[in-house]
Amino acid sequence: MNAHGGVIVKTLGDGMVCQFRDADGAFHAACGMQEAAAHVDLKEKSGLKLKIGYTYGRVVLKDRDVFGDTVNVCARLASLANPQQVLTTRETVDSLPNDLKGRCRELYATKVRGRQTEVMVCEVLWKSDPDKTRVNTFGTDTSPRASWKYVLKLTYQGDTFTFDEAATARLGRDATNEVVVATENASRLHARIFNKDGHFVIADQSTNGTFLMVDGTTQEVRLRRSEAVLGERGWIGVGKTAANHGDHVIRYRLERKS
Repeated sequence: MNAHGGVIVKTLGDGMVCQFRDADGAFHAACGMQEAAAHVDLKEKSGLKLKIGYTYGRVVLKDRDVFGDTVNVCARLASLANPQQVLTTRETVDSLPNDLKGRCRELYATKVRGRQTEVMVCEVLWKSDPDKTRVNTFGTDTSPRASWKYVLKLTYQGDTFTFDEAATARLGRDATNEVVVATENASRLHARIFNKDGHFVIADQSTNGTFLMVDGTTQEVRLRRSEAVLGERGWIGVGKTAANHGDHVIRYRLERKS
């Protein structure tokens, strides 16, 4: 951390808050921490798995502590991160040089306490193995376009519904929806899934929220009048958590067109 211009502001139990002079330094330090933890993981059975969130912006310094919107965003990112994951924001990615931008990818938008607008969450692909690094270059106005064409398949109570990139899938209690989820926690029009910039996006329009859990992760995302990009496959909870399966849960997967 010191090698990249960072200082420890304070420690919080098993966590710590650090400050860096620039976004590049924080990027390299976060990747270095994960790489060091991965080496520990190989040597010890219990291992060491870090969850890292960082963002770039102004802070208020007072009594050797930091405050402000940037700190709130950073805390939110750290709470969303999975073990062995580094999360940052779209604004931070835009401030990085092109070679580092190529090691980041957009995930979903989230709300942060005290902010009127949502924050776009991005993942830093910190592993040095090129086979595990997908290169994306973010512009300032649009999301990255997917290289392949996909169809969306939703499976609910034994029935599978297929949607191409031109279609919109509506989920909810009303019988006019493409996928009818007639549970007490579902809104009449609960959520929509549509294609934007080559990605399938789910948008919540409900009272109780839409829950998204991507396969291979333990962190569930709750959408409240917000959007998220769907991963390759996972579970959608209509009005309740997707972690508990039941008649409110839809299985989804993306299949590449032949």
